[in-house]
Amino acid sequence: MSPCAGCHAGCCRAFAVPLTGADILRIERELVWTFWDFVCRWEDLDGAIAGNLAPHFHFADEPETPFAICLLHTASRNFPGTTKCRFLMEEPPSREHPLGTAQCGIYSVRPGGCRAFPTRLHSSGLMAVLHEVPERGRLAEPEDAYVLCPRAWEPADVDPIAAPQELVVLHYEMQFFAQVAQVWNRAPGEWEDFPEFLRLVYANRVQAAEPGSATVEFKPADSAKPQMRAA
Repeated sequence: MSPCAGCHAGCCRAFAVPLTGADILRIERELVWTFWDFVCRWEDLDGAIAGNLAPHFHFADEPETPFAICLLHTASRNFPGTTKCRFLMEEPPSREHPLGTAQCGIYSVRPGGCRAFPTRLHSSGLMAVLHEVPERGRLAEPEDAYVLCPRAWEPADVDPIAAPQELVVLHYEMQFFAQVAQVWNRAPGEWEDFPEFLRLVYANRVQAAEPGSATVEFKPADSAKPQMRAA
């Protein structure tokens, strides 16, 4: 049985989950929700959220501040005064589960970062490697909400087919999203314009090959940026 079974989902409370543009558009499409229903920009001055994977974006109102694009957090019912992932569905505490239990409300379309936890891609790009999960997600905060996995993960807990494939996709999508960030950050626009920018970029991600060529090279272009509103 997976360590997630019966867990109160401390990981979905302690961590901000970085998103790719593909994650955002897939969730919008499948849930028929808007960007503003589940996406936020999270200040990431020390790079702890982005790590070495997600890109930083800058915006016109705070051009010097690096932001990670993340899943929105909302107030927790089970742990008043704390927050949780927007999509985490909580069940109340019980004798068997004194911290309660929780499940992902969008499991089939959850972001790549959620799919990868707690693995990383081996340097060969061919294998998944388990990384050690700490006892708590926020060491400086004593709330039980931030206690993490009830036991250590083992290789048998991870799907040997799906896990490496999902890690490769996540790595690829973050590389593409980093190119998107480079274009946006050349002239940071308003946060309110960011969803339109994403839709324009990803709408042009599939292109016809040039006549006589079997492939086409695509890089997000400055022309994909929408005209920004005057301040």
